[in-house]
Amino acid sequence: MTALTLSTSSAATLRADAVVVGVAKGPKGPVVAPGAEAVDQAFDGKLAAVLETLGASGGEGEATKLPAPSGLKAPVVLAVGLGELPGEDEGFAEEALRRAAGTAARALAGVKKAAFALPVEDAESVAAIGEGAIMGAYSFTSYRGTDGKKEAAKNDKSAPLAEAAILGAKPRDKAFKAAVERAAAVAAEVNRARDLINIPSNDLFPKSFAAEAQTAAKEHGLKVEVLDEKALLKGGYGGIMGVGQGSANPPRLVRIAYTHPKAEKTLALVGKGITYDSGGISLKPAGHNETMKCDMAGAAAVFAAVVAVAKLGLAVNVTGWLALAENMPSGTATRPGDVLKMYSGKTVEVLNTDAEGRLVLADALTRASEENPDAIVDVATLTGAMVLALGDRTFGVMANDDAFRAAIHEIAEEVGEQAWPMPLPAELRKSMDSSIADMANMGERMGGGLVAGLFLKEFVGEGITWAHLDIAGPAFHEKAPYGYTPKGGTGSAVRTLVRLAERTADGDLG
Repeated sequence: MTALTLSTSSAATLRADAVVVGVAKGPKGPVVAPGAEAVDQAFDGKLAAVLETLGASGGEGEATKLPAPSGLKAPVVLAVGLGELPGEDEGFAEEALRRAAGTAARALAGVKKAAFALPVEDAESVAAIGEGAIMGAYSFTSYRGTDGKKEAAKNDKSAPLAEAAILGAKPRDKAFKAAVERAAAVAAEVNRARDLINIPSNDLFPKSFAAEAQTAAKEHGLKVEVLDEKALLKGGYGGIMGVGQGSANPPRLVRIAYTHPKAEKTLALVGKGITYDSGGISLKPAGHNETMKCDMAGAAAVFAAVVAVAKLGLAVNVTGWLALAENMPSGTATRPGDVLKMYSGKTVEVLNTDAEGRLVLADALTRASEENPDAIVDVATLTGAMVLALGDRTFGVMANDDAFRAAIHEIAEEVGEQAWPMPLPAELRKSMDSSIADMANMGERMGGGLVAGLFLKEFVGEGITWAHLDIAGPAFHEKAPYGYTPKGGTGSAVRTLVRLAERTADGDLG
């Protein structure tokens, strides 16, 4: 992982392989951002003009490399766009810094050390730059051939940026030091979630995913409990077993918990962990199967968030529930029309075996509710309907409490994750009525993402505050990388969950 360091050195004097500067989009062309004064001086004050000549505008996502002039220790200058120039009394938004740092880190693959001379106003801007650099430098190379690895090691052109030195920050200042340490911890866990999502399903299945949790629990002092298929069957987890019974890889329910002696609140995080989703008997059509290794992104986010909270030592108890199963068609698979008896005791008629995520989550929500936490948040790549509604960069937030939904939306926006509050219209519940069971796992097609949320609501314990994050859109990015977002698994929702835990620990959520 990219190492973060703080430095008060000038961008002109620090020895590095490259120096990163910010450029904003001004009304008359590119404007060099604060932090790059020494670099601009080395260009005789003409850095903006040189960049404009090369076609740079300062727009978000731009990256322009220049040979450094005499006067700089670094041989290369990388100018990254920060977007629109803020007003005189405004600083650059943290997300603009985060994305610019990510763009720079991606462009500097193979570089050992880069000096980031981006605008630094406070500890929060340092944290944003640090997060962006680590997340932007991410690459997943575990499945490259041996020859390819040797070649990469020899040329070292594709290796992640080794060190990001953030200039303008004070290494001995407690706030700056804490900010960079937090950034490193959180970004590392985002990258852990990305790794899990990117691992192919022949290597990541319920048992091996559970083993990953057990290893992390041992390393970070967490308590872990794994229910295998025998325990699930005996315990009456009809939803999880019903989804997983068609696969040669049996399901698991993992409880991974962090506790703090001074904690006054407890959060339960529940993640959908379908390690591969074929759709089951209701088989997905061609073209919809290839990325279904990502259907465990919710469980990956929950797992990573619990570890991040442990690393940060937050004064809050956080329990993660990973509902793990592989949804496959076979002679033992659940059929459309079958009725499952859930862990809660409710019976559910399965009208579509591809609506399986809500079934495993339902059992996990009921089990999490038994411990009476102060709040439950579930995270899932749950519905294509949410992608249709919000696109592929924004996740939906539903809740049984308007204030809690608003708080999570605010938190997501604060940490740079695009989210939008969604309703749970009561009239849609009737569409899930079944003639033979307590309810069906499908309802009206229009508003399908909201119907799924209403289904989950049925399994939350009475009086417990709950929210549902449908991350189906942003969990897996299939297009070209941008900012700090790579192609493949993104680690969506990890940062939101961690900030939620921080606010809970601070008493900001009541």
